[in-house]
Amino acid sequence: MPLLDIFKKKKKEEKPKKEEKPKKEVKETKEPEKKEVKGEIKAPKLAVSRERRVVKGEAYKTLKGPHVTEKASDLTTKNQYVFKVWPKTNKVAVKRAVEEVFGVDVLGVKIVNVPQKKRRLGKAQGFRAGYKKALVKIKEGQKIEILPR
Repeated sequence: MPLLDIFKKKKKEEKPKKEEKPKKEVKETKEPEKKEVKGEIKAPKLAVSRERRVVKGEAYKTLKGPHVTEKASDLTTKNQYVFKVWPKTNKVAVKRAVEEVFGVDVLGVKIVNVPQKKRRLGKAQGFRAGYKKALVKIKEGQKIEILPR
């Protein structure tokens, strides 16, 4: 009866083993020999830490945007620009981000942590949010166009 055959265990058929193909031989290519020049000093290769690598397109994790006030606009005459930054940002990250986004040479960065302030409206009491801002000084003769005209 063919119906009862479905309940019987089928014998495993032995599959023929695959024959191993011989691996292709890799030909070694010779690099051109470099002639050593007397007095030439070879610089040792230095290990680059992960923190020093610049990852393109990571500036959004550092800069929130420009801090536009009268005082900030007056600082542009001294080649200083003010940006709002994320709370865990440090000076090195701000420097890298500004150099990457605006293509200028940053001479120095100062960071100010502006605290939250109490505010009241009648009986209701709350806080105005604090933030972190960075003052960036750039090289003389360079300019950052924050607000397009």
